Amino acid sequence: MSELARAVGIGFAARGKVSDVVGWANEAQRRGIHSVWIHDSLYERDAVTYASAIAAQVPNVRVALGALSAYTRTPALIAMTVSALDEMAPGRIILGMGTSIPLRLAQLGIPYTPEGGVENVSKAIDMVRALWAGQRIPSATPNLPPIQPMFPPVHRVPIYIAAYRTPFLQLAGQKADGYLARPAESIPNLKRLIAKLKKSSLEAGRDENAVDVAGYLLTHVDKSRREALNRAKREPFVIYMISVLSNFSLQQAGFEPALRDQIAAAWRAEDYHKAAELIPDDMLDAIMLCGTPDEVAEGAARYNEAGMTTPIIQPVLQDEDQVPLALEAAALYGSVAVKEAAPARETAAVLSSGEKREDRLNIFERAWRKISAFSEIARPFSFTASTIPVLSAGALAFVQNRFEVAPFFISLAAAMLLHVGTNITNEIYDVRNGIDSITSPRASQALLKGRLTEHEAFGLIRGSFLLAILFGIALIALRGWPVALLGLAGLIMGYGYTAPPFQYKYKAIGLPMVFLLMGPLMVMGAYYTITGGINWSPFIVSLPIGLLVTAILHGNEWRDITDDARYGIGTLSALMGRKWAHLTYLALISGAFITVILAVLLRALPQTSLLALLSMPFLVYLIGASQLGINGQQRAIAKIDLETAKLHAAFGILYVVGILIGRAV
Repeated sequence: MSELARAVGIGFAARGKVSDVVGWANEAQRRGIHSVWIHDSLYERDAVTYASAIAAQVPNVRVALGALSAYTRTPALIAMTVSALDEMAPGRIILGMGTSIPLRLAQLGIPYTPEGGVENVSKAIDMVRALWAGQRIPSATPNLPPIQPMFPPVHRVPIYIAAYRTPFLQLAGQKADGYLARPAESIPNLKRLIAKLKKSSLEAGRDENAVDVAGYLLTHVDKSRREALNRAKREPFVIYMISVLSNFSLQQAGFEPALRDQIAAAWRAEDYHKAAELIPDDMLDAIMLCGTPDEVAEGAARYNEAGMTTPIIQPVLQDEDQVPLALEAAALYGSVAVKEAAPARETAAVLSSGEKREDRLNIFERAWRKISAFSEIARPFSFTASTIPVLSAGALAFVQNRFEVAPFFISLAAAMLLHVGTNITNEIYDVRNGIDSITSPRASQALLKGRLTEHEAFGLIRGSFLLAILFGIALIALRGWPVALLGLAGLIMGYGYTAPPFQYKYKAIGLPMVFLLMGPLMVMGAYYTITGGINWSPFIVSLPIGLLVTAILHGNEWRDITDDARYGIGTLSALMGRKWAHLTYLALISGAFITVILAVLLRALPQTSLLALLSMPFLVYLIGASQLGINGQQRAIAKIDLETAKLHAAFGILYVVGILIGRAV
């Protein structure tokens, strides 16, 4: 079979029967997979032996030694080994070189220093290449004859450097053919490393893309993402990889070192059950690929988009169940069909679960399906975020004997229509940017499952915004041109939340902008359109409402901090880190209650506004759920945006009623 359209490797540990690994390598070659990588780990079996068997028995596929240690195998020995392999598989050998884990070297009594490691690998590369070219090498001991290679010149063998500190990246940029990323590397950290690699290549006078980037992607494949995650969490090797992640790598992926330390303690105690309970889903998502073959292929595509030219699918469990699934995922990725075919495969999955095909639905079923898709993408559960500000402004106007019916209802309709357009825009661009996928807990799925096309969704946006503009024109006729400025600000801020050129959801200013738009701007704007005047009272009324709306969005960001970091989205939560994001969420939801109490004490609000405090059971629930979430139980905050919206609705309705009752009292 011809090679796949995109380079992809399959990784094996030097363990188990050599014949099994050769059989899997044959299957990889049959599927068109680019390369088979055998990684060398001290105290397991010898990687060169496995590579030799594959080189001798499997045609066409590249055989990669990834990676041999320049400390445990001298450069002369490595050159000799590759010479023999090159004869068995001419032009198909790849050599990875590194230092090995310092702990393993120390166990053997081999001295190692970080600075010495870089120099050692650099000299090894030079010596190996010289010997392959048939050159003599001066003797390391004075007054002895030079080293003369006694084998024919080797075909060109690419050399990949497998080490992870900046000096090694600089070395790779200067003289290597490739860079081999370690297992459990997150996408944000990979991007940072690749940027350094390109800079080093340019400084060495090479093209910035002179160095190929490969990397082991730890993988567990199962019939569902949930089962894959659950199984991976119980695997000792996965627990070990998490326990040795550096502080910087954790912070790049959005996690606190304290969680890693707890997991490491459980690993050292061999309490794998406790370790599994500590590991949140999104931590696994940040360092490995778990799910169906389609989902693993899509995960590999994300690494490719980040700059990894040769993803290496490495099954965590190297057995007859996992390896064929890993090969299937690799072939899906390499075929380049993963992106184009994903909607079709997802639709097929839906059909297999019992949903009817579109062409088998009658006219009423098709209409209902489309209406339900419209409703789903509009996210009606969130409408309280736009209705409560207008209702509170109306209640305040009523208390002050300045309430006018027509402007109130027009303002309410315009606010809801702007909100609908904003929600649908948000959905489109989250799907376009890969943030929402078929497994996302809060994605509407209407676009992802094909119940609604992107063209239809944009039509809904245009319709919603056009109707909002028409209502705005009516308000302009009633209140004058200041309304036009308010409407334009709402339109730009709503559409620009996720749409270019602003896309401030994906930046750290997203939450402050939401507070401003859905708090003071909306309440004070609605108050002006209802009454024709303005004062400071609607600003005070707006504060707790704005805090809770912001909490809805902040809870969403906090929950999705790993996915956002994976895609390079710099939300405020991602910049804060999990601990401070959690504390900020608590401050927002608690701040709404505190603000009302202070406003009543300062006589800025009527005492009856304290009726909003009856929503406190929702607050207590969310505080408890958030505490579970920060302790690693991601399931507790899977729907935190929806639960916070419930608090906002309960608080807001009671708040509005309390203000209205204040007039009678």
